[in-house]
Amino acid sequence: MVWVIDDAATIAGLTSVFDAMPYLYIADGHHRSAAASRVAARRRGLAASADYFLAVIFPAHQMRILDYNRVVRDLNGLSPDAFLTRVSERFAVTPAAGRVHPEKPGVVGMYLAGHWYRLEIDPSLVPAADPVRRLDVSLLSEQLLEPILGIGDLRRDKRIDFVGGIRGPAELERRVDGGEMAVAFALHATQMSDLMAVADSGQVMPPKSTWFEPKLADGLVSHIID
Repeated sequence: MVWVIDDAATIAGLTSVFDAMPYLYIADGHHRSAAASRVAARRRGLAASADYFLAVIFPAHQMRILDYNRVVRDLNGLSPDAFLTRVSERFAVTPAAGRVHPEKPGVVGMYLAGHWYRLEIDPSLVPAADPVRRLDVSLLSEQLLEPILGIGDLRRDKRIDFVGGIRGPAELERRVDGGEMAVAFALHATQMSDLMAVADSGQVMPPKSTWFEPKLADGLVSHIID
């Protein structure tokens, strides 16, 4: 349900609370926010309503970020054994008895040829001072996806796909066991503090690095700009 607030004193009170906030972080919908900004610039003076767009604000402690996992179609010409050898140059590789749920940053679960492995990155390869490059999604890209599998552009390379953590490790297994993909990677979820650190540094989060819950229902309200 939606309630209209039309009491001037209540509106003033809410406004003062929001004015006191030093920052608001865009956690999801960056491309929609950018599009709204471009629309406002093009329609400036034509419709005042174009200066606004719909948003919903949650306290940081009520937000939940799920892992955003990766699946890759082939091993870039390597056999599974050769691929494991290459991976072990940068990660400690340990066979796992069952599904791997990474318990901390720097740990990745890998599903390959019907088996799970626990990968832990060499700490000397983690640039701790860089809030973007120290993220697990960045470490996986820089230390494995690009140098070993030849995937440098996550946005355009058709050999890689992304699986929201809400679908679970069974989905990773299904896509590899069915032959569609050759290997899957289960990641530790990005933390809210990580996202804020990236924003505070003026940088941009890597592609497909966060899966947010709760998701809002589409079409609940509409903002008309004409």
